[in-house]
Amino acid sequence: MTLKDELEQALQTLKKNEQYRQIPTLAHDGCYVVYQGKRLLNIASNDYLGLGSDSRLQRAFFEQMDQLSDTHYPKMSATSSRLLTGDDTQLQALELEMQAWYQTAVCQEDASNSPSSPSNLSRPKSVLVFNSGYHANIGILPALTALPIKTLVLADKLVHASIIDGLRLSQNKTVGYRRYRHDDYAHLARLIEQADDDIRRIIIVTESVFSMDGDRADLQQLVQIKAQDARIELYVDEAHAIGVLGETGLGLAEETQTLGQIDYLVGTFGKAFASVGAYIMCDEIIKRWLVNHMRSLIFSTALPPINHAWTRFVLAKMPSLTSARTHLALLSTELSEAIARKHSTSAASSAYASPIVPYILGDNARTLAKAQQLQAAGFYALPIRPPTVPANSARIRLVMNAKLTYDDCERLIQQL
Repeated sequence: MTLKDELEQALQTLKKNEQYRQIPTLAHDGCYVVYQGKRLLNIASNDYLGLGSDSRLQRAFFEQMDQLSDTHYPKMSATSSRLLTGDDTQLQALELEMQAWYQTAVCQEDASNSPSSPSNLSRPKSVLVFNSGYHANIGILPALTALPIKTLVLADKLVHASIIDGLRLSQNKTVGYRRYRHDDYAHLARLIEQADDDIRRIIIVTESVFSMDGDRADLQQLVQIKAQDARIELYVDEAHAIGVLGETGLGLAEETQTLGQIDYLVGTFGKAFASVGAYIMCDEIIKRWLVNHMRSLIFSTALPPINHAWTRFVLAKMPSLTSARTHLALLSTELSEAIARKHSTSAASSAYASPIVPYILGDNARTLAKAQQLQAAGFYALPIRPPTVPANSARIRLVMNAKLTYDDCERLIQQL
């Protein structure tokens, strides 16, 4: 049997198990996609605020760009890595504006805390921008653990694949990692207690909003756990919370007033920001260390300056998008409560978690059939199957966005 024959056999096994993936051929039309000749309402995208489908916002951006001279118009390619000639004034400005956004939120956090709470003002964060969330997570963790210091990394069981790959790349003679049960902080505490005496660092890694379940980490409890052991550092990925949660959209850490206690605050621009790229907010010395040791940064061509200009344009508007975030929360709560009432997939609750609402069906074939039914009814909904999610938890990942209406939501509920 040739290599191609073996590959084809393995692909046929995926098809048999209803796990075969294909890239869909789509055209985009505002909040809709055109798929197989049908115009379907998009409820599968991570465009949580609907900015990616906002053509007026995009026109306003290009009109602003057209006011610039040819010399200052952002280029379409960086042409090299940041450490060569890929750095740019747009990128430098973006990092400074992200830093100012963080510092403003931290000042608000300090103002609302009790006088006995530790101040965050003496611990400003620097910002470093990357090409994507995947670049960030596969690069930051190996760089953080590059020092020959005995380190234990403890990660939530349901962290994203990019974090898992970063953990695997981090393993060496002085670094090990373990996974604690999802959102089970008693289990996490036991793993900390079991750590060898020669462990000098313990890095707890979690998402703030989990990408497949849409539920939240308890950041306040994690901060309390950190306070009990000086070895602990917190790494929080806000990919699905940035833009969506918090008074100014800075994420779950802003909403829970834990910004100042998180060591490594990671996020992405490819979802609610409707752009591309990612970032870390961290101490200045950590930023300098990453510049020297983070391989996915050092050896990647930087993103085009025009992309950073668009991210800056969105960032300037992000704190004022409160009504969009409120509408998004109401839609998401209505959908999640309807699923709980109709199918008992979870306990009904009025507490808003995120715009990600999993409709868990368990069986792969049943999930594929439901996705096809929803598409026939006019909704672009996609099945999520193992290994992306655990075995027997195949689901339709329903995603709300702020451009949808209550009528859209009600029509969807009637199809579930």
